[in-house]
Amino acid sequence: MDNIIILDCGSQFTQLIARRIRELKVHSEIIPWDVCIDDIRQRKPRGIIISGGPQSVMDEDSPTVPMELFEFGVPILGVCYGMQLIAKLFGGQIESGSSREYGRTAISLKDLNSLLFKSAPGTFEVWMSHGDHIAKLPDGALLLAETDGGVPAAFAIEEKGIWGLQFHPEVAHTQSGITILSNFLFNICGCTGDWDLGSWIDMMVKDVQQKTENARVICGLSGGVDSTVAAVLTSKAIGDRLECIFVNNGLLRHREAERVLEKYKQLDLNVHYVDASNRFLDALKGVIDPEQKRKIIGETFIRVFEAEAAKIHNAEWLLQGTLYPDVIESGHKGKGASVIKSHHNVGGLPEDMKLKVLEPLRDLFKDEVRTIGALLGVPEEIVNRQPFPGPGLAVRCLGEISRDRLDTLRAADEIFREEFSKSETYFTVWQSFCVLLPIKTVGVMGDSRTYAEVVALRAVESSDGMTADWVRVPYDVLDRTARRICNSIKGINRVVLDVTSKPPSTIEWE
Repeated sequence: MDNIIILDCGSQFTQLIARRIRELKVHSEIIPWDVCIDDIRQRKPRGIIISGGPQSVMDEDSPTVPMELFEFGVPILGVCYGMQLIAKLFGGQIESGSSREYGRTAISLKDLNSLLFKSAPGTFEVWMSHGDHIAKLPDGALLLAETDGGVPAAFAIEEKGIWGLQFHPEVAHTQSGITILSNFLFNICGCTGDWDLGSWIDMMVKDVQQKTENARVICGLSGGVDSTVAAVLTSKAIGDRLECIFVNNGLLRHREAERVLEKYKQLDLNVHYVDASNRFLDALKGVIDPEQKRKIIGETFIRVFEAEAAKIHNAEWLLQGTLYPDVIESGHKGKGASVIKSHHNVGGLPEDMKLKVLEPLRDLFKDEVRTIGALLGVPEEIVNRQPFPGPGLAVRCLGEISRDRLDTLRAADEIFREEFSKSETYFTVWQSFCVLLPIKTVGVMGDSRTYAEVVALRAVESSDGMTADWVRVPYDVLDRTARRICNSIKGINRVVLDVTSKPPSTIEWE
């Protein structure tokens, strides 16, 4: 099986490179830029990609790679920061630009015979995200493309098997991006494209068996696709050594607990129900900061599981449905990665936790998990369920959390889901939900003045959760939703629509 190594220099897009490569049926791994050189060699890569990153290559402590890396005898591609780093290491000159390039930029090819740009048009738009640029290419480097402003957009040192792109081919905004990656994988690295998720399942089943040995594993089921697929996969590996627990944290949607338990009757999983809602809500009393909320929920979650684990003999592992976006956004993939938000199953785990963490889906994206779920026979209603955050409504109830505010949010969210599900658009969205805002506005109801809170409607479309665009919800759905919420829910007198994409926003508000 071919393997492409991606050295992560801290870019938020690094995992998208891995995802695009896997879509082309080539196995890929992300490892930190400062990993031991022998570790890279042992992985026997067919090619290496050096990712982008938030720092400048001119910073003293910026990520770098040893020159020995370029003696492996395999092709190396630098992307954005990675291209500038390669240029610097081989004697090129980097300088900070008087103007920075962010977003869509047109580039023109200077070498129409380049293997990297085979089948790409002579001019096309790409996605840039850089402040520095290459002022002088290394000796022996061939300019492959440049921007309208004359900035090098791609170069190659072909005799050394080195290639560089100033833009991000992995993002959807780059035209011919998949073509460029495909050229690197198949025309330059010589990959065969023989990796698939079916093979991944077999590999992970063996990995879970070896890792857990004879110990029992506890799984926290939420009703979502991530935890469910993780449980079914692990059950396939260890059978009845898996004990599943569904925790009602008091932060679930309307009738969520009942719906979840009904769904799990279809699966051959041993599920225990624990109502810990009072414990979670007491711990969150008076807390406003979203990061603190997440960490409190994460720690309380673990403590509940430790108490349950004490009742189960030989329980050593906690199974979680952690995905790639969780890890990347929490800043745990290599030095220099920025923390966007801590995820309860990544950034909120206490240091003195007694259970070891098992995360078989840690290197997968949501769409890959859905595919694996279907292959494992998970019911379609679970496989295609909209993502629901681990901290639940805590990250949708902005400001201080109380039972009354949660009940208000639940009622509004249920109305939005009911009305939106009547539209065909609903089945194309990634997520749709309500957010209760900690601000009050003046209204009028029944000829009387009101002063009540605001609910925001949020609906986005996405393929992996890393980027997203807001959904054009039909006007009739918005109208019915707003009328029902304001007319039937005490405490709300205004409904607004969130029309921002990711980036610059995140999908969740906290």
